Amino acid sequence: MTDDRTHVQVGERDYVLSQAILLASVAALGGFLFGFDTAVINGAVNAMREDFGMGSALTGFVVSSALLGCVAGAYIAGRLAERIGRIRVMVLASVLFTISAIGSGLAFGAWDMILWRVVGGMGVGAASVIAPAYIAEISPASIRGRLGSLQQMAIVTGIFIALLSDYFLASVAGGSGEPLWGSTAWRWMFWAEIIPAVAYGVLALTIPESPRYLVTLGKLDEARQVLGRVMLRGIPERIAEIQRTVRTEARTSLNDLRGAGGKVLPIVWIGIGLSVFQQFVGINVIFYYSSTLWQAVGFTEEDALTQTVITSVTNIVVTIVAIALIDRIGRRRLLMIGSAGMFLSLGTMAWIFATADRVANAAGDMVPALSDQQGPIALVAANAFVVFFGMSWGPGVWVLLGEMFNNRIRATALGIAAAAQWLANFAISTSFPVMADVGLGFAYGFYTLCALLSLGFVIKWVPETKGRELEDMD
Repeated sequence: MTDDRTHVQVGERDYVLSQAILLASVAALGGFLFGFDTAVINGAVNAMREDFGMGSALTGFVVSSALLGCVAGAYIAGRLAERIGRIRVMVLASVLFTISAIGSGLAFGAWDMILWRVVGGMGVGAASVIAPAYIAEISPASIRGRLGSLQQMAIVTGIFIALLSDYFLASVAGGSGEPLWGSTAWRWMFWAEIIPAVAYGVLALTIPESPRYLVTLGKLDEARQVLGRVMLRGIPERIAEIQRTVRTEARTSLNDLRGAGGKVLPIVWIGIGLSVFQQFVGINVIFYYSSTLWQAVGFTEEDALTQTVITSVTNIVVTIVAIALIDRIGRRRLLMIGSAGMFLSLGTMAWIFATADRVANAAGDMVPALSDQQGPIALVAANAFVVFFGMSWGPGVWVLLGEMFNNRIRATALGIAAAAQWLANFAISTSFPVMADVGLGFAYGFYTLCALLSLGFVIKWVPETKGRELEDMD
């Protein structure tokens, strides 16, 4: 058999690299919407707060309300994927994203905005489960880490595009609260999501179903055809391996996540721990509140949005670094490097904000006033934090969640872990405005402690999955 398509040879198997990247990239578009939907509110939050007359607590809840939908979406998607397949769940997520984008732009108050944010959050939660599961199930083991990292690349690209569109719309209108094209700039920030949301659903219908799901349905010929798109050798053996791992499965239930004595399997707890630590280091505070944060310490709205865009570009660049490293040095080592770097950079930010002078802003609130020396250091530390997170815990956790569970429990366990991640995200995002009122030094001190604890967690508990077939996970 000959094939002139781009492929890489690993041992006795040949893998069609171009096809693997194509399938993984379409699935990862859910990650793009994931990033866009969660970050788009960054540029809108101040104008929306003023229009709706919201205080700190309500503002924090409106921003983080999407995360409640994420919890539900992740939990439901994991189980739904086992019943109706991966592709249909992708299409469902696309519909939820579209409805949320339209509704958020038309919102007339805080409470209906919360509703539309929750709907969008359900789409985000579904995409956060289905993309890594699908990518892991169609990827060759030797390049699974790199293909799995496309999910994080899509997420950070979505964040960048959302922040860039926020910046563009605010610049054209002269501010996020100013009139623009018959409405207000901040409303157009939400409507901008409609185009990629619809595109995601359309493109999802162009890729084949997961071979693992097809095997559970007994559609072995279709499963072979799908594997034939990414593999040139070893297809019968791979089908046999998948059959071996799913032979005793009817439908996965929560009981399948329990081991001897009815206790939750240790690997499930490790997945939950990875998810919680990924959020407890405070990464989404940077992307949800960064423009508000930099304005609070003296930057103009335009400069704050510029800094936010620069941060998102940094995130994209370091994700490329992660893609290059994750299949070479392994998942554990990458996470340990990231934890150490986040501890140092977050500790620097905590120290600067804790020692800065406090002055009253226009609203009468006491906020840090960074000196000419402290301001640049804070910016460097914030971007260093993004660098270390983006090269490690950002892509690394999604790769591990997609591959560390065995075939029988993958979608369900991934759904539970992702739901835990969104609960942790909700807790951090909702608490930040209140913690910031106590002091930014206090808030970043907490994130610093979590970064240190994440290092110990990886050393003690996280397994290395580099190079292992999914069918060999136990």
